Parts: sequence; structure tokens; C-alpha cells
Amino acid sequence: MSVAVIDYGSGNLRSAAKALERAARDRGLGMEVVVTSEPDVVRKADRVVLPGVGAFADCRRGLDALSGMMEAVQEAAMVQAKPFLGICVGMQLMASVGREHRDTAGFDWIAGEVVALCPADRALKIPHMGWNELVIDRPDHPVLGGLAEGTHVYFVHSYHLLPKDPAVRLAWVDYGGSVTAVVGRDNIIGTQFHPEKSQAAGLRLLGNFLEWKP
Repeated sequence: MSVAVIDYGSGNLRSAAKALERAARDRGLGMEVVVTSEPDVVRKADRVVLPGVGAFADCRRGLDALSGMMEAVQEAAMVQAKPFLGICVGMQLMASVGREHRDTAGFDWIAGEVVALCPADRALKIPHMGWNELVIDRPDHPVLGGLAEGTHVYFVHSYHLLPKDPAVRLAWVDYGGSVTAVVGRDNIIGTQFHPEKSQAAGLRLLGNFLEWKP
């Protein structure tokens, strides 16, 4: 069994890969975690993880610059229905459009837009950086199993995803208003927070993802 972590120049790949390796080891799973920029590796993997740090448009451009990668990602997630996890901007890219600086098309897997954070409390700083408490909409989702209401997870972001369908929002946090923390449908799931930086809670989520059978 293998997990492909897509390398498209977005940063934080090694920490995500190490966290996945730790989660697999803790669960006793014989899974190989491969950081790759090769479309064929993504096609052959059993699970796919798309991290992301930086601006939406830059991440989309970096992914598109890898010949055949977008096609491989689409095939893996939408045709072969492999478990797919997007992290931070990797989650945002699943939306229809990102509105950071200019409009940039997303994958349109989760209908909605990625917009700037605008907390009602002007004293709250942007970017939203640090720990926040999850409010879980879908405690029955297998990837959120064992994560209690109020679990602290780690964020670093200035934009967030507004899904059109409230049913795809699996969890949120309060940062001067509701901020989407987890989205998902079918075999795809995404976290705005960084599980690789969220200590025990993040490892639990990653372990759940590795065992998830959507």
C-alpha cells in the first residue's frame, strides 16, 4: 500500500510526509509514503495527499506546471475514487474558484469559493495563525473519528473556503465568525488546518485517513 504526497513546489512536504509515516507506524500499517512529482506514481498510489502553502494562484500554477499531474490527480480522485486528502491550500484548490489577488479556477470538486478572512472582531489578526478549537458538524465521519468537540488544531491562513452546500462542511472554528476547517464528500476530504503541526489530534486524523475506506 502506498500514499503519494504530491510535490509541486508548495513547501511543507517533508513535515506532512513524516507525519503520515508516524501515523502509519502508530497504527501498525505497512504503508509506504512517497513524496513525488511524477504523475504515474500518483496513478499507482492507493491514497493521495495534496499539501499546500502560499497563494492559491501560485499553488495552482505550480501543479499545472507538472506535465500530466492535474490529469493524474483528477483520475485518482474522481475516476478511481481513491481516498484523497487536501491540506491548507491543497484543500482550497478543491473549490470552484479562489479569489486571492485575482480569480483562479480550482478543481471544482467542492462547489464554492475561497475568499479572504474577514473577522467581525477587528482586533483579530490576519493571517489566522495558531491553535483554535474545532466545532464538528459531522462527528460520524470516519476521518474525524476520535476527535472531540473543542479539539485544538493548528492554522496558518488568510483565506478560507465557503462551500455552497452546507452538508460538505465537516467542521469549523470560530475566528470572528465561522471559518471552514474541514470539508469532504465521497472519497475526498480537506483540512484548512495543518494536521502535521497539530500534534496528537493531527496524527489521529492522518491515521484515520490512512485507514479510511470510503
